[in-house]
Amino acid sequence: MKTLLIHLLSIVSICQGLVPFIDGGKGIPKLYDAYFNDQLSKQAATAISKAVAAGKKNIQVEFPPVPNVEEVKFGTPLNQKFGKKIAPDLKMQYKPGSPLSRNLVAYANIYWAKRFAGAVKGGALGGKPVGVLSAEQVDFTEIKNFGDLSRSGKILTEKARKEGRNNEAIICINPGGEETWPRLVSAHGQPNCPFIVMNNSYSTSYDLGNKKGFEEAYYLKRISKGFIFRSFPGPWEAYLEKPDGTVELLKSYKTKPLLREVSELVRETSFKRYAIGNDRWMSGRM
Repeated sequence: MKTLLIHLLSIVSICQGLVPFIDGGKGIPKLYDAYFNDQLSKQAATAISKAVAAGKKNIQVEFPPVPNVEEVKFGTPLNQKFGKKIAPDLKMQYKPGSPLSRNLVAYANIYWAKRFAGAVKGGALGGKPVGVLSAEQVDFTEIKNFGDLSRSGKILTEKARKEGRNNEAIICINPGGEETWPRLVSAHGQPNCPFIVMNNSYSTSYDLGNKKGFEEAYYLKRISKGFIFRSFPGPWEAYLEKPDGTVELLKSYKTKPLLREVSELVRETSFKRYAIGNDRWMSGRM
């Protein structure tokens, strides 16, 4: 009996250990490992899939598309490592002067759209075509592997409008100020089909998420001394980033909090514990 119990416990432990490999696990992904071991990809895809299954049509997905994105113009070793990771997936070359190295963020967003397309269309058995539209500097002819993405194009162009298909879901990259999102849905969306706005380069609400009714299915934002995180249908979570780079959950919110509320909590907690000794720039935690 004792042997059987030990065997069962070991099976449970193994299954629990596999969970992050299946759906990315719960809580904030491990940065920046999550960009390279597919945790972020699986976690976000799971959140999108759950939102779509729950009947959400207009969805926001927001996270840094490249690790250490603040330094991407300088091409840090972490940026270069990520560029080399996604190059084979897109069937592109990553080398000095190549389109991928010069516009890493723009092409990285296509990589993420490709990874999320299965979740957007309704899983492996889903029948919806999924188009990707971008406002960024992307030469789509350079990409030789689009996976489950059925078409590509530029936002609000006549060509992109005409190529729209019935029952098509859309992933819209860097869509601009949220006041334009309803216009994008009208121009490119299809009735009762998911419309995803992903990785906007700026916010016109100066707050968390959006105020246009788009469900924030997956949201990861760096704030001073930490992060705010949400994965549908879970709560919003405020995390403190410690001097050693690990994170600690400070508070969960059932409803979306204000940015200033979360920022104050994380910043004040950091100062009380570490004073000025929690600076990621000085410690090299970029």
